[in-house]
Amino acid sequence: MDTRTALLAAAAALLVAGAVGAVAAPDALTDPRETDEPPGHVDVAGATVAPGEIRGETAELRLGTDLEHRGGTVENVTVRHRAIGAESGLLVDETTVDVGDADFEGQRTVNGTITVEREGGYRIETVVFADGERRTSRTTRVSGVAALTPDYADTRVGFTDGSVWPTVAVSVADAGDGRATLSVSVSVTNRGDGASEDVDLRLYLRQAESNVIAADATETVGTVRPGRTDTVTATVEVPEGYNYYVDAALFDDDVLVDETQGVANLNPQETITADETVRDVEFSVEDFERGEDGAAGGDDAGAPDRDASDDSTPGFGPLVALVALVVAALTARRRR
Repeated sequence: MDTRTALLAAAAALLVAGAVGAVAAPDALTDPRETDEPPGHVDVAGATVAPGEIRGETAELRLGTDLEHRGGTVENVTVRHRAIGAESGLLVDETTVDVGDADFEGQRTVNGTITVEREGGYRIETVVFADGERRTSRTTRVSGVAALTPDYADTRVGFTDGSVWPTVAVSVADAGDGRATLSVSVSVTNRGDGASEDVDLRLYLRQAESNVIAADATETVGTVRPGRTDTVTATVEVPEGYNYYVDAALFDDDVLVDETQGVANLNPQETITADETVRDVEFSVEDFERGEDGAAGGDDAGAPDRDASDDSTPGFGPLVALVALVVAALTARRRR
């Protein structure tokens, strides 16, 4: 037997022996790709919700989902978020994040965003899918979305909330000829971590009984250091003898960011407090008419003239007298 024939015979013998062994012991031959690794499993370990971009009518919510993976690779993983109205039960927004194959060890955060209306509360339902098959879910509830401040009104400067130190303080700088010059001091505080930018302070002085605007003023609140309180002062002129509400507001680029109220009691017989009015204060519109120069009142503006009506008799005087005479005549005739 030559060498070639011997090699062929040996190869054939090995093939026959391998086939017999595979039949006798099927576990003897294994796929090299197969391992003892357990099947892959993915779960939600935690979920967070944080405000994103806040607009006038809507708010963006940033969702963070902590995925925990164990075992072998889980293919084609996706995370679906749904925002459902807490009261209506209606679907408000939905988004799906493609994660891909989960082959990492431990946990990984998957980020997503949804947009909701800036009112009410919501139920955020997060569902994890693997190859289109639902694997796990998590529900998070969100409330108080209306309290989120829009980005265009996001400033840390506001009126000071003090129990003793007044937010709005009013003093009389000058008085005479029926007019009073008031000095209005308003306290503002920077509650942020950095220096503030300029904002506008606008003041209205309203006569307490009529709500007529007697005077107004605008001042600029300059830079306020973080954690500091500054006082801004404005001067206004109003008719004396009346009580006034002092309405103060802060505007950032014509956006109202904060408001407060004080009072100015110039009537010695009656007083008012914030959000409270006294109704028996006599009022004269003439004192608050605008002159040609735009100022309230005219040359003889002052306290109302109450003598004009003292000498007059209310009702229809002559007509009442005539009726009385007729009644007397009829009575006398009957007696005869």
